[in-house]
Amino acid sequence: QVQLVESGGGLVQAGGSLRLSCAASGRTFSSYVMGWFRQAPGKEREFVARISWSGGSTYYADSVKGRFTISRDNAKKTVSLQMNSLKPEDAAVYYCAATQWGHTRSEEYDYWGQGTQVTVSS
Repeated sequence: QVQLVESGGGLVQAGGSLRLSCAASGRTFSSYVMGWFRQAPGKEREFVARISWSGGSTYYADSVKGRFTISRDNAKKTVSLQMNSLKPEDAAVYYCAATQWGHTRSEEYDYWGQGTQVTVSS
């Protein structure tokens, strides 16, 4: 079992930056692939970024590539999402999620946080 709690959301102007964090509980955090997803009002939840168990491999949605960076600290049981050059279309509720084998599909992830709101003003 893994419990996830996100933090770091807020209001930022377009072009600005935010850093989201996700704290995990459970002894086996390092055995989970971690992902970030987002969901804007009226839209389906979409994949944002993924990081491997060790942190050595990352993968991003095309819409955020070059602007967002996912990282993890297995000793601290945290995963972060550094978001730079934010755009109004990045506004959404952001969720971190854990999976033992999944990639980019939300149904592949077993554990989810409660989400943190990101608002980007133009």
